[in-house]
Amino acid sequence: MSFPVGQVAKLAGITIRTLHHYDQIGLLTPGERTHAGYRRYTHADLNRLQQILLYRELGFPLDEIAAILSESATDDLTHLRRQHQLLTRKAEHLHQLIAAVERAMNAHTANIPLTPAERLEVFGDFRPEDHDAEVQRRWGHTAAYAESSRRVASYTKDDWLQIKAEAATVTADLAAAFQTGRPADGRHAMDLAERHRGHITRWFYTCTHDLHRCLGDLYAGDPRYTAVYDTHAPGLAAYLRQAIHANARRAT
Repeated sequence: MSFPVGQVAKLAGITIRTLHHYDQIGLLTPGERTHAGYRRYTHADLNRLQQILLYRELGFPLDEIAAILSESATDDLTHLRRQHQLLTRKAEHLHQLIAAVERAMNAHTANIPLTPAERLEVFGDFRPEDHDAEVQRRWGHTAAYAESSRRVASYTKDDWLQIKAEAATVTADLAAAFQTGRPADGRHAMDLAERHRGHITRWFYTCTHDLHRCLGDLYAGDPRYTAVYDTHAPGLAAYLRQAIHANARRAT
C-alpha cells in the first residue's frame, strides 16, 4: 500500500513543497511512482519521514539528518531511543525556560522594579516573587496588602538596601537581647519590638498592635518564618513573639 504526496503532506502536517524538496536533495525519495510519474510513499517512506521530522524538531539541519539516517547499523528503534533522549533533554530545558518566565511574571506582580543585578544585591538568593502567590491568597484582600503594594512599587535599590540594613540592625539587637538574657516582657525587649513595628509601618503598611501580634504568632508558628529568625539565635522567633505581645499589652 502506498500514499499520494498530498495525503502524506496532510498526515505529516507539512507542505507538498517540503516533500518535493526532500525528494530533490535525496533525503526522502518516494519508493513508488505511478505510470504518470506521480510520487507514491510506502510505509517505509513514512517511517523515514517520521525520523526526519523528529530530528528537525530537535534542531538538526537536513544534511546532518541525511548523514544520521544513512548509518547502516542504526535501526528504527535506535533512532527512536536517541530521539527520546534528546527530546527529554529539550523538554527539561523548556520546563526551565517556562519556570524562568513564570518567575519573571511573578516579579512584575510583586511590584519590585529592580534589575536582576540589583535584585541579587538586595535579596541575594531570596526571591520575594516565590512567595507572592501565597501572600496574595492570605492577605491580598486586606488594606495592608494594598498599601504595601502601592508603596514598594516606588522603591529604588537604595531604598531596599536601607530597608535591609534597618531590618538587620533590629534583628541583631533582638538577638543580642535574647542571648544576654533580657526578659521578653522587659522594657528593653518591648522597645525593640516597638522598633520592629515601626520599621514595618515606615516602609510597608500601617502595622497596628493587633496586626503586629498576628505577625508575632506567624513568626513563631510557621517553620519558614521561625527559621529566618532562629538562624540568628535558636529560639529568637519565640522570643520576638513574646516581646511583641508584651509591647502590645503595654500600649493598651
